[in-house]
Formats: sequence, structure tokens, C-alpha cells
Amino acid sequence: MGVYSEQFLEYLCQVRRYSEHTLLAYRNDLDQFERYLNDQYDTDSCHLADQGMVRSWFAALRRGGTARSTFNRKRSALRSFFGYLIKSDIVRDNPMDRVVSLKNDRRLPVFMDQEKLEEILDPRLFGRNFRDMRDQLMLELFYTTGIRRAELIELKHADVNWEKQQMRITGKGNKERLLPLLEPVVESYQRYCEEKAKLFGCDIPWVFVTDKGTKTYPVFVYRRVNAYLSRLTTLVKRSPHVLRHSFATHMLNNGADLNAIKELLGHASLSATQVYTHNSIEKIKNIYKQAHPKA
Repeated sequence: MGVYSEQFLEYLCQVRRYSEHTLLAYRNDLDQFERYLNDQYDTDSCHLADQGMVRSWFAALRRGGTARSTFNRKRSALRSFFGYLIKSDIVRDNPMDRVVSLKNDRRLPVFMDQEKLEEILDPRLFGRNFRDMRDQLMLELFYTTGIRRAELIELKHADVNWEKQQMRITGKGNKERLLPLLEPVVESYQRYCEEKAKLFGCDIPWVFVTDKGTKTYPVFVYRRVNAYLSRLTTLVKRSPHVLRHSFATHMLNNGADLNAIKELLGHASLSATQVYTHNSIEKIKNIYKQAHPKA
């Protein structure tokens, strides 16, 4: 990868505080663009690309069937890269100016019925061993706070204030937010911490650990959540994000303000939260069709 590409990624990491996930995606995008330039134009220096080279690459992406969301992310990556080069006085013009974004296909969030989730979270279904206590707390936090998987993995004991019944979450862009904790969740947390301390001591900073006492990771968390959701749902998606979607949808259906849900989820803009209103509208439509004599 070129020097300017590395400098750009370092800028995003140190100054803009982009997440590791976004940085990896942008790195892959720039690397793919450099390889295309090398194959088609015998150069791998992104900063030398002109408008024709850029448009040629994006046209090739469309012919290759690249998803619209992926296309738009690659466009965002290159547009930001050339914007950085302009600010750094390395180039004068942004060759991305005429590359337009594609309209994304809007997919409604997948969520579970409230009754089904109450069955899954029934305390009587969990044992009193470390593994069950951990999994129970994991599921409860996903559903009662709406946190992301990455946020749960990075959660530390220092972030949890069980006396005030709240926890501090560091989300995307290193933005912090305080989330309330329900009393039953606090009780689950305390029981789990006691059992965890017996097995692994009190020096592990992270709240959630594996059966061997090591820090959890994305696949591990997915498998634990999937195992429980698979018991009582036929949904194709049975991931931690389904619990996050369920949290937001159930809050909205029960009268919560959309702006409050936005803050709880850690969304940067209200438009990201408004997708949950579509689920509520669909529910109203179904009730209308079932209940109205003319439906």
C-alpha cells in the first residue's frame, strides 16, 4: 500500500478516531483500488488517479455485481482519501466529484416477538453455573440496553455502576453514552461477578469472558446468542443484532420517544433510528387488515 494511503489511514485512526471495523474496510477498499490501477494502468499510486481511472473502476464494480451498500462504502472511502490529499496539498482536485452514490435497498430490521423474548429470557431456564450466568447476563444486556456486539465485548467492570444502575458504553467513533440498567439485570450482574471471581479471580477487567477466562470475541458471542435464540424462534437471523433491533422496536411500540431511542442506541443521526418506525407501521397495517370489516 502506498505511503499516502497509510498516512490517510493513520489520520482516520488517530485524529478522526474511526472504528477498527471501518479502518479495515477502508484499507481493503484502497488496496483493491491500487490493484485495479496496477492491472489496468500500470500504476499502484492512488494519488495519481484521475477522474477517468476512478470512473472506470466504479463502472467495473457495477458490472461485477458489487452490492449497492458496498459500492457506496468504497465511494466514501475514496472520496475521503482524496479529500485528505487536497487538505494536505498533495493533489488539487477530487476525481470523485462526479461519482454519485447509489440508492441503497432499504431492508427492515429483523426483530423477535415480545412474548418469544420473554420466554427466552425466563430466569428459570438458566442454571446457577458460571456459563449459564454469563449467557443470561449477555442476553439481558443485549435486549434491555440495545448495545452492539462490539460494545458488549469491550465492556469493563469499571464501566458498570451497579449502585446507580447504569453503565458507560464507548460506541462508534469513541463516543460515550450512559445507559440505564434494570434492577433484575443488576442482580444478574452481581451474581455473575461473584461466580466469575471464584473461577478466575478479580484481575480480569472485561465483564464477559469465555469458559477459559479469556476475553470474548465476535464469533464466540454470536454462537452463544444464536444457541439460545435457535431454541424458540424460526427466524433466519438469530444474531445479537436481532436483540438490538428487538429492543428498539419494542421500545417504540410501547410509546418511547424516537429521540430517546436514538440516544440509547448511540446513533449519530435520527435517520438511522427512523427505520424502526417502518416495523411499527407494518404492525399497524396487519392489525388494520385483520380487524377492519372491509379489509
